[in-house]
Amino acid sequence: MVMKTKIFQRAVKVCAGLTASVMMLTSSAFIMRSSAATYNKSVIFNSFPAAVNDGEPIRGVDISSILSIEKAGVVFHDDNGKEEDIFRVLHDHKINYIRVRVWNEPNDGKGHGYGGGNNDVNAACEIGRRAAKYGIKLLVDIQYSDFWADPAKQTRPKYWATHDHYTLSREIYKWTTWVLTAITEAGGDIGMVQVGNETNCFFCGETDMYKICELFASGDKAVRDFDRNILIAHHFANPAKVDHFYWYAKIMNECNLDYDVFATSYYPYWHGTTENLTNVLSTIGNTYNKYVMIAETAYPYTSEDGDGFGNTISKWSTGVNLSYDISVDGQTESLTDAFQAIANCQGRGIGVFYWEPAWLGVSGISQSQQRDNWDRYGSGWASSYASEYDHDVTSAGGSSFDNQALFDFNGYPLDSLDVFTRIYPQKQKPFFPKDLDNDNTITYPTNITVSYSKDYHQVRFTWDKVQGADRYGIAVYLAGKWRIQTQNITNTIYTSPKNLAPGKSYRVAVAARVNGKWDSANAIKNAVTVTIK
Repeated sequence: MVMKTKIFQRAVKVCAGLTASVMMLTSSAFIMRSSAATYNKSVIFNSFPAAVNDGEPIRGVDISSILSIEKAGVVFHDDNGKEEDIFRVLHDHKINYIRVRVWNEPNDGKGHGYGGGNNDVNAACEIGRRAAKYGIKLLVDIQYSDFWADPAKQTRPKYWATHDHYTLSREIYKWTTWVLTAITEAGGDIGMVQVGNETNCFFCGETDMYKICELFASGDKAVRDFDRNILIAHHFANPAKVDHFYWYAKIMNECNLDYDVFATSYYPYWHGTTENLTNVLSTIGNTYNKYVMIAETAYPYTSEDGDGFGNTISKWSTGVNLSYDISVDGQTESLTDAFQAIANCQGRGIGVFYWEPAWLGVSGISQSQQRDNWDRYGSGWASSYASEYDHDVTSAGGSSFDNQALFDFNGYPLDSLDVFTRIYPQKQKPFFPKDLDNDNTITYPTNITVSYSKDYHQVRFTWDKVQGADRYGIAVYLAGKWRIQTQNITNTIYTSPKNLAPGKSYRVAVAARVNGKWDSANAIKNAVTVTIK
């Protein structure tokens, strides 16, 4: 259960173990909160290539829509319920790669975006810059379209529509170079580039696989010429179509394509078993000496809808294989199994990207307001302006994947987001501190004194007054997480309830709210350990 109150500025997240109950220290009594056991299996990549991602498995997410979502008013929270920059939340959950789609000109030329995040080069630059701030690399998914590109649609950009094959090839080279230059100059750390998105014998309007490979080659060369250290991926959908996958890999080999990663989408309700996935990707990886990975995956944690648009997959869906429970545990197991399937690829597997884990509508607003957001900010799958380019668009639409997000409808992280913390090997990542004022003002309690009552098995805490503080709070470290007990103390003393269990030890942090902000980082550094007498 996520606490939905505004609490400490930041608390250190430690992967929680299984626990049957949580003991909560409050100003009046201990409260027992039971929680269901969660699926928390770890995945170890035993033979990970040292040349990839500094020797660490890719723990990735695609949050291409994030800028539009934020503009619409969606906010995100950390594990303690505090509003937080989603990039920090992802960093704190060990995500080390972000995937971002890039469309050429996803707008009508009159200031109206097509939606789906309005993912032009400028959006990719901003996402790359914010990711790099937290040491997160970027997978640039160049779709060579003005809007969605997938197995059913690979529409050329408007201004490429009349190009012959030779001219189109040259434009792909120039466009790829420009995208990489812009993102790098904006501060993004590009680790990988996708040349095309779900290109199942269909790319940029072309359906001949040999001609497609000629176009691929232009994009690949642009990446190599820009930076030979950047990995190049080609991305297909549905590994359940085994013969198709083997044929794609075979033709690309015949055409001598210079690429590194054979990537697939893998949605378990559509794309077969993980055993088949491992077998197909291992075969391709070993046959053609390529790395393999999942570029997209997702699974629902609920069948409810958060923005009034309806869900792609729910318990009412037909013709799909819902092999996991539709629950947070089921979602957790699905994502864990996806990582395990890639880890089993005989040293060829390099990681997994979860697709749009934060694609939410604004909670608590009317349907007309949601629709206005989709048109105004492009925060849904399409705005009404996209109809000029995509004739399947009849009106603005929202997110059909909000029930597959890794955050609930109010932007609080689900336990399934913790999967990324259990993918190994992991290297120690640098800590990125908050931007603090450059003065020497003390914003946390000091000189904490602890006294005990053996008769009543009680603890009393006192501390020095913090200048400017209007509230104090108490947190206790339980079951691998800092749990907030109270935030409404107005003096500098706190007494626990009576009859606590003798011999039980706790770590306790005392924080202060100064100018509306909680300095939990220093509070935790100065936490005290108490043992009940």
